[in-house]
Amino acid sequence: MKKFMEDDFLLFNDVSKKLYNDYAKNMPIIDYHCHVNPKEIAENVYFENITQLWLGGDHYKWRQMRSCGVDEKYITGDASDRDKFQKWAETLPRLIGNPLFHWSHLELKKYFGYEGILNGDTAEDVWNICNQKLKTMSVRDIIEMSNVELICTTDDPVDSLQYHKKIADSDFSAKVLPAWRPDKLLCIEKESFKPYIEQLAKISGIDIFDFSSLKKAITIRMDFFDSFGCNISDHGLSYVMYVPASEKEVNDIFVSALSGKILGKNEILKFKTACLKFMAEEYFKRNWVMQLHFGVMRDNNKLQLKNLGVDTGFDCIGDNAPMSQLAAFLNCLAENQSLPKTILYSLNPNDNAAIDALIGCFQDNIPFGRVQHGAAWWFNDHRQGITDHLTSLANLGVLSNFIGMLTDSRSFLSYTRHDYFRRILCEFIGNMVVQGAYPYDIEFLGGIVQDISYKNIKQYLEK
Repeated sequence: MKKFMEDDFLLFNDVSKKLYNDYAKNMPIIDYHCHVNPKEIAENVYFENITQLWLGGDHYKWRQMRSCGVDEKYITGDASDRDKFQKWAETLPRLIGNPLFHWSHLELKKYFGYEGILNGDTAEDVWNICNQKLKTMSVRDIIEMSNVELICTTDDPVDSLQYHKKIADSDFSAKVLPAWRPDKLLCIEKESFKPYIEQLAKISGIDIFDFSSLKKAITIRMDFFDSFGCNISDHGLSYVMYVPASEKEVNDIFVSALSGKILGKNEILKFKTACLKFMAEEYFKRNWVMQLHFGVMRDNNKLQLKNLGVDTGFDCIGDNAPMSQLAAFLNCLAENQSLPKTILYSLNPNDNAAIDALIGCFQDNIPFGRVQHGAAWWFNDHRQGITDHLTSLANLGVLSNFIGMLTDSRSFLSYTRHDYFRRILCEFIGNMVVQGAYPYDIEFLGGIVQDISYKNIKQYLEK
């Protein structure tokens, strides 16, 4: 029986151990998609206690606490930070097989030197150990301890990027760059759309009254983001739609929405298609990467949405992501020779094979793949989900070209997810060698591991 979370955690043969220790372990981290707050990096925040750092916005943990019957008072409510931590500590031992059990202990070990097990009985000791360390551990300290080279945050087109400027003007060792997240630009069906367009008009200095002026305002903001080093976008979609329409038709739809008219479903899809296509073409011109996240059903518990708001743990895997429309959208861009580097993520693991087959249709002279199947995401970033993702990509594509892991997290302690991924990757490759499915050439294999862990994404982003 192996000891829990020893140095060769998740590594079960000598090849895997050597790949991890000699090639993967010490590679820098490029976290090309996350939700950390640039303001906290700019101001180099010190968290008062482990609850604020660990539980403040982590809906992964909130979901499991609810599943264990913890009252909302101790999750998002007004209980003390100490009491909230206690409830999380009591929940954690019940999460056998859940990645939160592994991630939490990896974080405690790496950042706080705690090698025991967190539970209700040890909560007081862990609380004190962590809080003592946090007195001298700032956000930037955590990032530097994690060997992070680049962070791409998630930023709305109307953001001033003032905190990115402050970071860029400092002597901080890691790069922190904005990523363009224009979800609100596509939400033409929502009441918030018109006020958002007014906000965009004000910050861009453009009077937005038709689709042409909207596009002008978008390009002005893209140029602004570009001046801060941005070269990656991200879209959160239920699915990638493709319902083409003429420029006049799209313009009429947009003008109707500004006048307050209720749009039909097809009108909504035509506008979203046109707007997404326009932005993709602009990404291509600027050599930006386009990330498309889809396969999500959001805000399923309407009562809790009303009580707690969005991003509080009530989203799940969706089953309505038609590959035919995604393929048609990519094809439209390819035919116009304007397909940007693109990363596809589906929250539904049933889409793995379809994505891996589809990306092979749109590759060209980029040696590590113009169109990528992004990392196992959200409800899939556990051991089995990552293994299934690697298996599908290896079966149908070129695993060696994969651009690797990201945190997709709001927590500054989540960089251990890169370590978790690298261990699983090394075990996956090591197993193939041990089983005789791939020849043993440790330097070549080590190069593949380093490419996936770091080098491929560095080349892909050209950073």
